Amino acid sequence: MSRPLEAGLRHGVDELRLRLSDVQVAQLLDYLALIGKWTKVYNLTAVRDPAEMLTHHLLDSLSLIGPLRRHTGSQPVRLLDVGSGAGLPGAVIAICCPEIEVSCVDTVAKKAAFVQQVAVTLKLPNLRGVHARVENLAGPFEVITSRAFASLADFVTLSRGALAEGGTWLAMKGKDPADEVAALPADAAMFHVEQLKVPGLDAERCLVWLKTAPAVT
Repeated sequence: MSRPLEAGLRHGVDELRLRLSDVQVAQLLDYLALIGKWTKVYNLTAVRDPAEMLTHHLLDSLSLIGPLRRHTGSQPVRLLDVGSGAGLPGAVIAICCPEIEVSCVDTVAKKAAFVQQVAVTLKLPNLRGVHARVENLAGPFEVITSRAFASLADFVTLSRGALAEGGTWLAMKGKDPADEVAALPADAAMFHVEQLKVPGLDAERCLVWLKTAPAVT
């Protein structure tokens, strides 16, 4: 991987105020290289330019790490990444947070297989790819994430059965999805919207925090 990419990654990590070891930085760059290699054959992502992949994939996913760490307190949890595709942000979470057990679920077999290959190649025992429909997974997972997966209503409805009691949904979105929040089912509630600033990316990003709502009697 080129020095400019490593420099760009390290600069972004500093901007996000993340503490990553040299080994983790190397794993992130190796992961980016794997995406590029597999995309030539399996079309994992529409983004092909390495510099663009750095901002749109790696740094975008890394913007979630700080809020996630604050939420978990760096304690061991089980996390499900829904519609993970090439492992974004699930694989990035697994690299940066070795205490989190990450399952990346996707309905496309080649994408789940890619995540499995990432786990083997980068020696990440806390990462696995799952070829399944999320509504068929039982869990329990304390945290369920998604990045450009579906509407918030579909996200919580499809993954509800996998959420642990008292668990949290974290949805990465573009602009503030007020219309999607308004369309949430009655037993799910948004309790926080956190604006994200992705280094090198001039676009709106936010993190929507959701939890189950008590039944109305």
